[in-house]
Amino acid sequence: MEDHHDLLKLLEEEGQAKEITPKQAQILQAAVEIFAEKGYASSSTSEIAAKAGVAEGTIFRHYKTKKELLISIVTPVMTKFTVPFFATHFANQVFENPPAEFEELLRNLLKNRFEFAKQNAPLIKILIQEIAFHEELQDRIQEVFLEEVFPKFERILDHFKTDQTVIDYPTTTIIRMVVSAIVGFLVTRFLIAPDGEWNDEEELEQTIHFIMHGLSKPAE
Repeated sequence: MEDHHDLLKLLEEEGQAKEITPKQAQILQAAVEIFAEKGYASSSTSEIAAKAGVAEGTIFRHYKTKKELLISIVTPVMTKFTVPFFATHFANQVFENPPAEFEELLRNLLKNRFEFAKQNAPLIKILIQEIAFHEELQDRIQEVFLEEVFPKFERILDHFKTDQTVIDYPTTTIIRMVVSAIVGFLVTRFLIAPDGEWNDEEELEQTIHFIMHGLSKPAE
């Protein structure tokens, strides 16, 4: 299991880490490990407190409820998993100065998010496990996607549709297909079968090929 520094790094990037006390950091680390292992519903604050080495009351001094503790963990993960590719200098390279080929854009996108998932697998696991059960998380990811991701993705797809290198499907359909393939690969790789005999480079390229060409056999 990853240590707490990855979560603290995400909080730092959100400008929140300076507000985290040492005991709060212990609580967050313990909560990440227990939520990832057992799921939110099957975990208790007493278990988290015992693992963190603090009194249960200490948790409630920082977080009013177990739900608030979950939200404090998942929100920065959700934001950083979804937004950075589209909002940082890397996004500027890709979306403001797009590569000549859509396939190269996919390769950059997939490799970038692969590295993030690799470094934050327990946090991603909590997000995937819990998003279906908490309306607050669903609302937040919809907000992030619609405001931060969709407009930039739409612009780049329009670029590739115009030069006829991408099929003229509705933008929402293309994004759904691309996101489904990428997230499906990452979830399988890091959450469902993390100990499998993976050839990551090969899987990355096969995922890109699937998005570009489906399962049709190349013409001979």
